[in-house]
Amino acid sequence: MLAFETSKLTKLFSRKKITALNEVSLPVEQGIIFGLLGPNGAGKTTLIKILLGILFPTSGAATVLGRPINDVSVKEKIGYLPENHNYPDFLSGGEILDFYAKLSGVGKNRRIENRARLLELVEMKEWQHTKIKKYSKGMRQRLGLAQAMINDPQILFLDEPTDGVDPIGRKHIRDILIHLKEQGKTIFLNSHLLSEVELICDQVAILDKGRLIHSGTVADLTSPTKTYRLETAKVAEEIAQGIKPLTVKMEQQNGAFQITVSSLKKLNAIIDYLRDQQVDIKAIVPHKHSLEESFIEILKKEDEHS
Repeated sequence: MLAFETSKLTKLFSRKKITALNEVSLPVEQGIIFGLLGPNGAGKTTLIKILLGILFPTSGAATVLGRPINDVSVKEKIGYLPENHNYPDFLSGGEILDFYAKLSGVGKNRRIENRARLLELVEMKEWQHTKIKKYSKGMRQRLGLAQAMINDPQILFLDEPTDGVDPIGRKHIRDILIHLKEQGKTIFLNSHLLSEVELICDQVAILDKGRLIHSGTVADLTSPTKTYRLETAKVAEEIAQGIKPLTVKMEQQNGAFQITVSSLKKLNAIIDYLRDQQVDIKAIVPHKHSLEESFIEILKKEDEHS
């Protein structure tokens, strides 16, 4: 069974004049960390709200844990952290968790147990009796993560969970999400911090102008290219020029060569040539695209074709 699936999901607003989602078909397996990417206005929040049953599609279909999105019973298995969550300032962190646990139908004994466990998990135990008005942005985010987990959900929908959190706090949240994944839970992550997504996500999808333009693994998007940094001992100019015909592109940077080749066969030919010239090769480092580089490249190609 899939964690969730959409089939030709379409959502129109303003009397069908604005297309927020355009026939989005996306299956996501259970037990992974899934990242939804896209520029502002791409339709990411609309997709999340449809899967949560807050909005309903104009056409197409969506299921969560094999059930239609209008099935109220599936809500018991979902946790949600919205991007701009505002808790009442006059309540304490512990009271917030109690309140949301009651809304989720969690029984008293389990509520007490979950509250203690989650406050410990997000390192907020010592602040549980402190009023929300004294919390920093990062503290509110950590409490929000605990709130999203208060009913022990199978799927967590997290909208910008590390917004306003310092680097140490972000590392802690990443560790928590990986721990939840190891327990078999599915994490749906919407974040503009692509470096964070790259570190923990198994699968990503990219939306642009309401359309799904890419879906695949992070490994696929960040796999090494045919560009290499070739670090050698100092070489004569004529030897450097001898490399050039074997490359698609070559630049000299800080005493090393940045080369792009058409195949591994060409790379090996360059290595053989340098060895024949008695040049010591210190390192051959493949260039790997970051998720951010791949994301920008995909969006540029999409703009060129649209």
